[in-house]
Amino acid sequence: MQATIQSIEAILVDIPTIRPHRLSMTTMGLQTMVIVRVTDSDGCQGLGEATTIGGLAYGPESPEGIKLTIDHYITPWLLGQSLDSINTLKVRLDAVIRGNQLARSGVETALLDLQGKRLNQPLSVLLGGAVHSHIPVLWTLASGDTERDIDEARTLLESGWHRDFKLKIGSGALMEDVRHVAAIKKAVGDRASIRVDVNQAWDEATAARGMAELQAAGVDLVEQPTSRRHPAVLVRLAEKFQIPILADESVADGTDLYNLAAAGFGGAVAMKIGKAGGPARALEQAVVARSAGIGLYGGTLLEGTIGTVAALHAWSTLEPLHWGTEMFGPLLMKDDIVDHPLTFHDNGVALPCGPGLGVGIDEGKLSEYRRQSV
Repeated sequence: MQATIQSIEAILVDIPTIRPHRLSMTTMGLQTMVIVRVTDSDGCQGLGEATTIGGLAYGPESPEGIKLTIDHYITPWLLGQSLDSINTLKVRLDAVIRGNQLARSGVETALLDLQGKRLNQPLSVLLGGAVHSHIPVLWTLASGDTERDIDEARTLLESGWHRDFKLKIGSGALMEDVRHVAAIKKAVGDRASIRVDVNQAWDEATAARGMAELQAAGVDLVEQPTSRRHPAVLVRLAEKFQIPILADESVADGTDLYNLAAAGFGGAVAMKIGKAGGPARALEQAVVARSAGIGLYGGTLLEGTIGTVAALHAWSTLEPLHWGTEMFGPLLMKDDIVDHPLTFHDNGVALPCGPGLGVGIDEGKLSEYRRQSV
């Protein structure tokens, strides 16, 4: 007898961060995750996660909206459906739901986890097979305080946890940001790679001046310096400077990347399972990137362990992964809701090897951090 989808549960979970995490559009002191749990007719369960940054500060989907979408729109279309083909379920959703990529990603991840558990295979096998069992992970220095960020970077370098660092800038005056970045680069020297993320905060003129200064300071990569609405600006900046540009918000899926590459963009792309609508669709960008000579980078929406592991399984299938990943989300949070946290070591993280995602829920922690009302 074929297994069918018996229930889908979307749970809001609020976990404080270890320190304020400052971005150009908001400062986070709390991360809200939407944990998705799919149960089949045999009683097996799959886990997924849909997470964004700062409520509605980052994008059009809020945690509360994601839960509503899953509860009231996605679940009715999937209940009772066979689990034999996840692609068939995705086509079914495509016919009735537009957008809502984060909600889709959480559900797709849970379905893949469930399928992996039923087949007794890791999620990476379902995506073609892992070529990496240890994946490089950078750390974001985002306190906004130069000396504190320098101390944090030095501590992490000495511990062996990270040797690549990204700085969140764009919320302050241009030259203040440049001085902040340059001081940190000088402090760590050649021991670490320094990248910056502007989160769309600059116009073209500001970006041109800023990138000239950052290039002179020895910065290795500049992420999304200008608005996603103006992809031609990214192309012009990429042509003007030797320092590579990482396209993030400008690229959600393979079509976006194709259009950007066709316009002449080089640089690199930040793939994210959330903005693509799931692990499988995120990997479609890698095919386009390889064809266009664009570098690959595994991006994050600061997911907890469940969402992070889903992305890691996807990134583990890619060779090469030119710029590594930033799957440090669980390290930013004061606590976790999984039974076996990830193992971060040697400037990266070990890929879980159990069936599906390879992690499970700690029911006590889930109960502790679960939001009681919406």
